[in-house]
Amino acid sequence: MRILNGTEMWNAVTLTEVMDAVEDAYAIHKSGRYTMPDRFCAARGGDLMLYMPCFLDSFIGTKMLAEFPDNPKKGFPYLSGLMILNEAETGQPAAVMDGGTLTAMRTGAVSGVALRYLAPEACTSAGLVGCGTQGLHQLLYACAVRPLTDLYLYDLHVPDPGPFCDRLREKLHACGINRGIRFHFCRDARSLAEQSEILISATQATDPVYPDDEALLKGKCLIAIGSWKPDRRELPDAVWKLCRFAYTELPYACEESGDLAIPLASGLLSPDRVRYMEDLIQDTKEGRPHEQADTRCFKSVGMGIFDARCAQLICEKARQKRIGAEIAWDS
Repeated sequence: MRILNGTEMWNAVTLTEVMDAVEDAYAIHKSGRYTMPDRFCAARGGDLMLYMPCFLDSFIGTKMLAEFPDNPKKGFPYLSGLMILNEAETGQPAAVMDGGTLTAMRTGAVSGVALRYLAPEACTSAGLVGCGTQGLHQLLYACAVRPLTDLYLYDLHVPDPGPFCDRLREKLHACGINRGIRFHFCRDARSLAEQSEILISATQATDPVYPDDEALLKGKCLIAIGSWKPDRRELPDAVWKLCRFAYTELPYACEESGDLAIPLASGLLSPDRVRYMEDLIQDTKEGRPHEQADTRCFKSVGMGIFDARCAQLICEKARQKRIGAEIAWDS
């Protein structure tokens, strides 16, 4: 069984390889060659334990995450956990890796894939609301798929953006993205949106993070990655007045995410306008691109199949490169 820490996981793969694995996960999901039970949550007060199993042809992946909101005050990450891979034929353990790192890698890659298919290729500016670990990886993959030169940042709870910018610069350099990128810290989400072609939100907001202003949001490509609970939302109503379609991963997102459930319940968003990224990818590759409005949006809630497929990639690449510790598993 191979044991991998976060640094070893990053050393095993490239950003492009992880995004390609996410695209493959979409294709597997569309084919039906998987078994993916609903995500199970166990709660005590505000603390959550999340369990996400998924059976693929050759591996079984199970991610276990601890989401403890008070952890940052105690000097621990908000999100931590483990990813376990088992051989599909025998169930024998194959690998254990850092679940928090995997979540950051694959969630950033999911948005990177969405930008591949929704964002104009010439985009040079992106705005991020929510300067945490998830936000950092959102921008990392965004810089990998579009020639971004200006990044606009806003976070109500981060008075000093310097450490965030330093970490992102280090990550960009480590991933071979060495073009000059300018960082701008904005006083509010309006000024961020005014200057950004791509808008990314990675927050736990209960109310929309952008002003409900059609003129402000027209022509933007929006990626909403946070606030995945039914009573939370990051996107204002104006988004659904501007977009032709709402893209997401699977029908359950319409129940789990307030960004979709609330406008669907009000009638602002109709069910026929909810589309799935796997269809967009396949149709585009087969020469049938979807007709889009100038404003485009992807709302992600995640799927266990992303974790399983990306963990499989990381395990295979780590074995090839002899990265990580290989230990004997006594039965």
